[in-house]
Amino acid sequence: MIKKPDTSAQRRKRHKRVRGKISGTPERPRLNVFRSERHIYAQLIDDTRGATLCSASSVEKDFEMSGSNKDGAKKVGLEIARRAKEKDIESVVFDRGGYIYHGRVQQLAEGAREGGLQF
Repeated sequence: MIKKPDTSAQRRKRHKRVRGKISGTPERPRLNVFRSERHIYAQLIDDTRGATLCSASSVEKDFEMSGSNKDGAKKVGLEIARRAKEKDIESVVFDRGGYIYHGRVQQLAEGAREGGLQF
């Protein structure tokens, strides 16, 4: 019998390990990324208060593109950067959520950088 690895559990383990090393502050919040099969989500989190400062995702009503491809992920990155600028946030700590920095996660990060966030 062939046993498949539980990739979700492996991702959670990687994310927990990374979260022990980084945290967000009010001056430099954490840009958290979560991706599912169909959508991608981004949040700016202040870990000292445990509060989400702003968020963007491909689930929102005014989002026209698909969240399951790179173009949609880049648009979510641009949107989170725009919302961060409205709250006077310029630099963040990037938290890839245990995902490999490739594909949709990479495009979201590049979109956020193009939008003006520094990390």
